[in-house]
Parts: sequence; C-alpha cells; structure tokens
Amino acid sequence: MRSKTLAMILSITSLPAFAQMATEAGQITVEPVLEVPSEDYRTGWVQIGAFSVLAENPAEGAHEIHAVFIDEDALKAYLAEGRFVEGTKIVKEVWGTQTEDLTTGRASYADTLKGRFVMVADPDGKLGEGPRFGDGWGWAFFPGQETRITDTEDYRDACLACHEPARDQGLIYLQGYPALRR
Repeated sequence: MRSKTLAMILSITSLPAFAQMATEAGQITVEPVLEVPSEDYRTGWVQIGAFSVLAENPAEGAHEIHAVFIDEDALKAYLAEGRFVEGTKIVKEVWGTQTEDLTTGRASYADTLKGRFVMVADPDGKLGEGPRFGDGWGWAFFPGQETRITDTEDYRDACLACHEPARDQGLIYLQGYPALRR
C-alpha cells in the first residue's frame, strides 16, 4: 500500500514537469477561445484580403500567400463601429506557393498550407490571460493542419515584432484588407 501511495504522489507531483516538457517542445494546447474555428471558415466567413510575400529573388514569384478571413457578423460590427469588438476572430492562412509561367504571365498560387495565425480581439482583457494575451488581442500560430496545438508560447516574442509597425492601426495591417475599408 505504501509503495502505491508513493507512486501516486510521485505521479501527481510530476505532472507539472511533464507539462513543462510539452511546453519546451513547442506543443502547447491553446486556450479554447484561440483555437482555429471548427466550422468551415473558408466557405462560411468572409475573406477580407490577401498578401503576397515575395521570394528573396522576386523573379521567383511569391514565397508565401497569406489569406485572411473573418466572421461575417464581426465584419459588419467592424464596419459599423470602426473597431474589432470583443471576441472577433481573425484567421490568417499561410500558404507555400508554386510559381509558373501561364498565358497571362508569371503567376504564383497557393499550394501547401504551412499554418494558420489566429487573433482574437480582447480589448478589455476579459477573454484570457497569460502569455498569449495582450495589447488587446489573443494570439496563436498553428503549424500545418493543426487546430488546437500551438507553438506560440508568448505573443511578445512570437507575434509582436511583425505587428508593431501597424500599432497605430490596432496592430492589424488594414491596408491589406479591402473588405474593412469604410
């Protein structure tokens, strides 16, 4: 009995260590509010814009294509109020590309899904706390087809550097989203 009790105590006290190992390996189960939507956002939401990120040698075409989606109700609220209301979820897909010469010219197109960024508007800090929440948003990146396991430990390290130049626009590159123009 004593050895079973000791084994149980050791297993319970070891759980934080196992959780830490999972974090160190970059396999973090994200807060539910930050998960990639379970519904088919590609057909049920609005694509608000896309970015083409050129290859190091622009003659090679695009290195990545980013396609960005938002729920229709959240889009309507943004257009009415000029801000993202609490809970607005933005999904940005990051696609690897293929580039080829077509009859219309050299073209790049989306090929392989590299992953998805999810941002959730949290202007009052009510939706979550911890290292994936701050500056009015919840932040997470999901590699490949993943929808719940993120490799984003802290948005300040993983996300903010890219979004900082758009701070005066609420950390969103509004110029790339024609659907948000009022």
